[in-house]
Amino acid sequence: MTLSDLAARLTANIDDKVRWKLVWEFLEEYRWEPPELQPPLLQAEPEPVGDERWDALLAALAEHLAAKHDLAPPPWAALRVLRRPWFPAELASQRTDALVWAPSAFRKHGVYLSINDLEAA
Repeated sequence: MTLSDLAARLTANIDDKVRWKLVWEFLEEYRWEPPELQPPLLQAEPEPVGDERWDALLAALAEHLAAKHDLAPPPWAALRVLRRPWFPAELASQRTDALVWAPSAFRKHGVYLSINDLEAA
C-alpha cells in the first residue's frame, strides 16, 4: 500500500477508529516490504483527505519513514503543516507521552503522536 492508497482509504472512512486501523495496517505492510521498495511507497502526493489533521499526519509519516532511509521527505510533504497542534490521544497521560516522545517529523507537522504508538502499530 502506498501513502496515496492510504489517503484514498482514509477519505472513504470518516470514523476515526477505522482510520487509525488503516494507518496501522499501512505501517505493518510497509515494515514487511523489502527496504529498497519502501521509499517509493512515500513519493506520490496523496489526494487531500478532507481533514487537514489527517493530511498533516500523512506528511509526517512520509517524512519520518523517509528519514529512516536517510532520505529527504517527498516535496509534497512540506506544505502539510497544522497551525494548531493535534493530539490524537484521548487520555491526558497519553498526550503528555506524545508531547515528550513525538518524533521530530511529527512535531514539525503539528501532530503529537508518541513514537511508542507508532512502533506498537
